[in-house]
Amino acid sequence: MNLTSSLLSRVLQSGTCTREELLALRREPLEELCRAANAIRKHFCGNVFDLCTIINGRSGRCSENCKYCAQSAHYSTAVEEYPLLSDEALLAGARYNENKGILRYSIVTSGKRLTDADVEQLCASYRNISAQCGISLCASHGLLSKKHCEQLKAAGVTRYHNNLETSRRNFPNICTTHTYDDKIQTIKWAMEAGLEVCSGGIMGLGETWEDRIDMYMDIASLGIKSVPVNFLTPIPGTPYADMTPLGEEEQLRIVALVRFIMPDGFVRIAAGRNTMRDHGRKIFMSGANAAISGDMLTTSGVTIREDLAMLAELGYEVRMK
Repeated sequence: MNLTSSLLSRVLQSGTCTREELLALRREPLEELCRAANAIRKHFCGNVFDLCTIINGRSGRCSENCKYCAQSAHYSTAVEEYPLLSDEALLAGARYNENKGILRYSIVTSGKRLTDADVEQLCASYRNISAQCGISLCASHGLLSKKHCEQLKAAGVTRYHNNLETSRRNFPNICTTHTYDDKIQTIKWAMEAGLEVCSGGIMGLGETWEDRIDMYMDIASLGIKSVPVNFLTPIPGTPYADMTPLGEEEQLRIVALVRFIMPDGFVRIAAGRNTMRDHGRKIFMSGANAAISGDMLTTSGVTIREDLAMLAELGYEVRMK
């Protein structure tokens, strides 16, 4: 029995893989690796697929120096800048996505963290959406305090998003204005407040395979079940403007390994999918079972209509509640 078959058998029996085994697994034949990851997905998750959308609730002038981000005030990019959107604009976005059949709607804001006034304004918007829509609410507002997490929960938010982005080792190469541990602390506070958590990373930042595996193993150890995989879209004006995007084979291998690490989670394909020739079709048969649909924060995405049609062809049942 080869390594892929051996680890597949173990995972299907609720076993886990070591870091060394995962590093070896990434070198296995691609087709077999993807087929095994898809078998794990089917075994633990069936054909259920989770679609969510995001809205850029406040854009630009972020104090943080994340090297990949168009919204950082440290770089000169063409990103649009505006303050927190109104209740009416955020509600309109929620209604639009609910009517399209989307399960979850996330408001994302630029900036390191929210002020008390920001939290009050956003909580009013979340309460307004909760009162008028049935769509589930996710929030992504940087490094929050436990009190702010509790306020979001009380306002109707059910999930908090906070990507680790890369491994603990690699994080200082990506950002120096906050730390990996700052992110871990926010995740723990969100969980203590009763929120589910969505956390993943960006692939293609110059990280090693060890970095990728370490980050997703850290996420798994926290008990997180919604796990985004973003692929870097180089943005002009950022330090990573000239990075070479990852090729299809490497993308597929990454997603397959994440499924081995997260057998029963929602492996969510996010940024970068619009640049794939097939918009993610192969990836959705290689272990992934969730996606962000529509536009990303500062780049265009794949339309909801296109996604629903493709997922139906692949035999998925898109979650509506």
